[in-house]
Amino acid sequence: MKTHPALAIVEFSDIPAGIFATDALLKKAPIAFVKCGTITRGRYLALFGGSTASVEEAMAEALAQGGDAVLDRLLLADVHPRVYDAILGTPRAGGNGSLAIIETDTVASNVRAAEAALKATSVDLLEIRLADSGLSGKGVSLYLGPLHEIEEAVAVAARALDAHGLAARSRIIPAPHDSLLAQLGRSTWFESQHVLELEGEDAG
Repeated sequence: MKTHPALAIVEFSDIPAGIFATDALLKKAPIAFVKCGTITRGRYLALFGGSTASVEEAMAEALAQGGDAVLDRLLLADVHPRVYDAILGTPRAGGNGSLAIIETDTVASNVRAAEAALKATSVDLLEIRLADSGLSGKGVSLYLGPLHEIEEAVAVAARALDAHGLAARSRIIPAPHDSLLAQLGRSTWFESQHVLELEGEDAG
């Protein structure tokens, strides 16, 4: 459940600069929470939230101290509750419907896409992954909903990214197989999956 109005992400291209800037933002403003650390591709990610004023002040300090090492950043003054919950690891809802997958080159750009899609449509955010194992610095998010809403969500996300000179790769599956949804309902991360027995032919 969303407990703080604002959320910010700053992505750094090198780890020392990221740690230094995170220390500076913590000293600058009384933010409510922070989650920070290394991510894939040798990057450093700082995620923090709290009141809008505090987060804006902390963000400005992080950008000033991070300088050229700031790879991407995002500040959401009124973050959508489902984006907030998904980022902080709250269990997600499952269900049926059409499926959209959006992949971006950075974490912040994928969160930007998710925020735009959820505020403009009624789709459900199934998962958002932030440059974790195997993603090589990318962000990935998955959405479920009626086909027309899914199509609109992808279009809205693309426009939001394009307005900032950012690109995304996406696909829509109008009627995903139940077995795929069963796997995605757990995670897109291969290592988290169990073998799902199907009714196919065997060699015997």
